[in-house]
Amino acid sequence: QVQLVESGGGLVQAGGSLRLSCAASGRTFSGLAMGWFRQAPGKEREFVAAISRSSGSSYYADSVKGRLTISRDNAKNAVYLQMNNLKPEDTAVYYCAAVSASFSGRLYYTDYEYHYWGQGTQVTVSS
Repeated sequence: QVQLVESGGGLVQAGGSLRLSCAASGRTFSGLAMGWFRQAPGKEREFVAAISRSSGSSYYADSVKGRLTISRDNAKNAVYLQMNNLKPEDTAVYYCAAVSASFSGRLYYTDYEYHYWGQGTQVTVSS
């Protein structure tokens, strides 16, 4: 069992920045590959970013490349999403997700591959 809790969401003006955090508990964090997804009103949940358990690999949706950065700190059992130059279209509920990874470099970027999910944190970007 893995528990994930997101934080750091809020209201920000276009062009501003936020850093989302996801704290994990319940099992060894270093054994988990992590991802961020988001869901806007009226839209399907979409992939945002993923990072391997070793931090050696990452992958981003085209819409966020160059603006959002995923990172992790295994000593703190946490994964982060640094969000810069935010746009109104980034408005969504952001979810972190985790899956036990057998290989350190493996990435997961489809939601059906993830076994554990947080409850989400709201990000609202005003124009």
